[in-house]
Amino acid sequence: MASHFVWTNRSKESLALDLKNPRDLKILKEILIKADVMVQNLAPGATERLGLSHEELQKTNPGIIVCDISGYGSHGPYRDKKAYDLLVQSEAGMLAVTGTEAEPSKTGISIADIAAGMYAYSNILAALLERGKSGRGRRIDISMLESMTEWMSFPMYYAFNGQPGPSRAGASHATIYPYGPFETGADGASVMMGVQNEREWAILCRDVLEDASLATDERFANNTLRSRNRAELKKIITARFSELSADEAIDKLDKAGIANASMNDMQGVWKHPQLRARKRWIEVETPGGIVPGLLPPGVDDISQVNIAEVPAVGQHNEAIFAEFCVSEE
Repeated sequence: MASHFVWTNRSKESLALDLKNPRDLKILKEILIKADVMVQNLAPGATERLGLSHEELQKTNPGIIVCDISGYGSHGPYRDKKAYDLLVQSEAGMLAVTGTEAEPSKTGISIADIAAGMYAYSNILAALLERGKSGRGRRIDISMLESMTEWMSFPMYYAFNGQPGPSRAGASHATIYPYGPFETGADGASVMMGVQNEREWAILCRDVLEDASLATDERFANNTLRSRNRAELKKIITARFSELSADEAIDKLDKAGIANASMNDMQGVWKHPQLRARKRWIEVETPGGIVPGLLPPGVDDISQVNIAEVPAVGQHNEAIFAEFCVSEE
């Protein structure tokens, strides 16, 4: 079973219909007479051809909320252009600010898909509140490009009015230094560290790098100079960290009050002590067996929510037909 399927379908009911089959399309339309919300991401124009547009559905269900998700929106010159997550990242400028100076990079997760989903979610909640006052539903038009571009506002404003945008700096911050990963020596692991102001810089020099004179070195006297001379400064920091393991480096940084983080791989996240201490892991049933799952952020205890299994495709057809009083005939 695909990891994406497990992640996105926990606690959902699964209804499987073939919308090219007139009988199944009729069943869906009957369900939508009583439904609160329909979310769809078919190609633009597909729901209109199927008779599933908001304009059509509101004739029998004035309160229905229809959320249409597409790559570029329901109109405009890119309306019919194919859109996959990485392509939208590219169109929205994400690749221009992600990666190294030599090569752009995508993010490690499907961030354009997730951005569109989050804006669909928040807009649907707002529409439900609005319907509670007006009694009427509405159509929501979510574009992956617009969702991703909203999340790109910081680098866009940085480059406003023809100014150059932030440079690609790999895992390091583009404009603040030292702020990024630094290799340690004893175990070959890296530690992420961030210095945000001159006070922290002086403390780092004195208590971690054990060379207070660096704080007044003219090459590193302020953040602009540290960022400009980051190659030289990185050599100095790495030389000191080469004497330490990752755990030792983190311990020194913690004691000095310098922000830091472990460079975890996926196994490190599975075993993360903070997630375990806060009892964030629960067991979730899937068609392939039990897997661990995270409690939703903001939920303190499993008793506060209904955590159900990851369903098999079509597992709840009969139950949903019964709930909406429709027949397969």
